[in-house]
Amino acid sequence: MPNFHVRIPRQTSRAAAGPHENRKSNRMTQDSTVAPRPTSPYVAACVQAAPVAFDLSRTLEKTRDLAADAAKAGAKLILFPEAFVSAYPRGAGFGTIVGVRTPEGREQFRIYHASSIDVPGPAVDALGAIARQNRAFLVIGVIERDGGTLYCTVLFFDPQGRFLGKHRKLMPTGAERLIWGFGDGSTLPVYDTAIGRLGSVICWENYMPMLRTAMYAQRIEVYCAPTADGRPTWAPTMQHIAMEGRCFVLSTNQFCRRRDYPDDYVSELPNDPDAIVSRGGSCIVDPLGNILAGPFWDREGILTAEIDLRAVTRGQYDFDPVGHYSRPDVFSLTVDKRPQSAVRTIEQHADEPVAMPTLLRQAT
Repeated sequence: MPNFHVRIPRQTSRAAAGPHENRKSNRMTQDSTVAPRPTSPYVAACVQAAPVAFDLSRTLEKTRDLAADAAKAGAKLILFPEAFVSAYPRGAGFGTIVGVRTPEGREQFRIYHASSIDVPGPAVDALGAIARQNRAFLVIGVIERDGGTLYCTVLFFDPQGRFLGKHRKLMPTGAERLIWGFGDGSTLPVYDTAIGRLGSVICWENYMPMLRTAMYAQRIEVYCAPTADGRPTWAPTMQHIAMEGRCFVLSTNQFCRRRDYPDDYVSELPNDPDAIVSRGGSCIVDPLGNILAGPFWDREGILTAEIDLRAVTRGQYDFDPVGHYSRPDVFSLTVDKRPQSAVRTIEQHADEPVAMPTLLRQAT
């Protein structure tokens, strides 16, 4: 049954940093096991809230509190918004206009980089512990750092706290391309789990038809769409995807006020600390496009709905986008799932003969 819970935020001091549990990550590949199929409906939750922006330790504390609230509501799957750990830098320009990058903008990027996380790393261990403590699947948007590059990433954890893997956003939108790198086809997973085939597509990636098709081809059943888009047009997009893919779609966005960002945050946001800068709009949709819960606006809260995977098969009776309603004789899609690296090193092994230059071979 659809429901929502309005959460009264716990008092969290931006300055104080609480301890969090660290545990070695146990990463699983999406093909490592075939999970037993769910035999009964379960509750899924979308958390609509703001992180403690640019404060990693406090954001992890808030994540723990919110996940516990969702678990108390019976959730076996808990979805957090895009870039929840530890900030979506809404309104920031990072000191850039065409042809100019300012020292202040470079420092703002350094602060953002410092509050981002290594994958794997201590923050991943802490998130795994949160999943384990609540005995729930956890899907959460993070900002991942890899050297000097940041990625908008979604991490997946199972109820035992195991890190299943990640999806890096393929195409940052607009000014996001200034601060986030581009993912590649190696992180487009769909995991066969005890709650169904689980995957994620982030924000405006959902407007990429070929990416959606690649997810449908992996037989996704529970399609997680964390976002930063709080416009009324977003829910109809989620309904379309649910109908097109014949899958459940869960989408959640941050609910933020200006005060959720630091006082000295340089941006185009309003100065009024109570001004709403992200309205939310979270929703849960069934495989026939019916909204089960939401859209949920202008408040922090936890949206829940019942997921019954039998509805997926019922929906596929008259439409299967990569099966009986496809035309592979007319249309085809190629997905390159190989990791793409800027540098590839070719080394000679000790037992390999040394290749002689062509001119030298001719002379001999």
